[in-house]
Amino acid sequence: MIAARSPKRTRRTLAALAGAATLAAGSLGIWAATGATAQAATLPAPDHIVVVVMENHAYSQVIGSSGAPYINNTLKAGGASLTQSYGLTHPSEPNYYQLFSGSNQGRTDDSCVSVGSMSAANLASELIAAGKTWASYNEGLPSQGSTVCSSGNYAQKHNPWFGFSNVPTSTAKTMTQFPTDYTTLPKVSFVVPDLCNDMHDCSVGTGDTWIKNKLGAYATWAKTHNSMLVVTFDEDNRLAGNRIPTVFYGEHVTPASSTATTYNHYNVLRTLEDLAGLSAHAGNAASATDITGIWN
Repeated sequence: MIAARSPKRTRRTLAALAGAATLAAGSLGIWAATGATAQAATLPAPDHIVVVVMENHAYSQVIGSSGAPYINNTLKAGGASLTQSYGLTHPSEPNYYQLFSGSNQGRTDDSCVSVGSMSAANLASELIAAGKTWASYNEGLPSQGSTVCSSGNYAQKHNPWFGFSNVPTSTAKTMTQFPTDYTTLPKVSFVVPDLCNDMHDCSVGTGDTWIKNKLGAYATWAKTHNSMLVVTFDEDNRLAGNRIPTVFYGEHVTPASSTATTYNHYNVLRTLEDLAGLSAHAGNAASATDITGIWN
């Protein structure tokens, strides 16, 4: 014969079961929140990233300007704008080294660098060490791998890869070598227009048209092929606190999005490294945060 449970004992048992259920639900809630947070913080993994570096213009000279219809009406409208993006110093050359290697590497002016004189880690050396591909496409470069300081509108000061012994000079290509079959692009590549088309010596409109003509087809392709285009500037015009335009565009970038978080070249470098799936981080990129709030 089974003894009947007392009403008081039954209430205690039900309370215990309810408490266990609440604890389990709470644990699931914590797990779900943690999982969602981790997922939100995860960057996409694009197959190809192309970075274009333009010259010497402040944010307000480009973003919202009628002189830059392609950047504004296509790249910004269909991608993401960093509204508080900053160069780190003046003049141009140190900024390129900071964007590429997380340090100015002692460069404080625009003088021609001694080829292969540095051995510090950088974006290209990290990609190569990880078995991934890298190249630069340099408008006006006389020939692939040429180490000339200047030639016409070409200027070596905008091409920091030549300063490093751990980056083969053969990975420095001419702009005419930029492929039309975008599947053959490296994992990460930098594109550097010449002194006119980068807006240094010519107008914002000239540079805007150049980006559209040279990279517009790639940008369109990137939208549906797990790839990305990044347009940024080395520094401002020395009149805006070094606030510069930076725009991300691609399949995993939320259209018409923006972030007002303050970022600089080190954040962009860190983000490029992490987008490329690298575990290493060069120089000050190691302590920089990734760009967030723009990924879909």
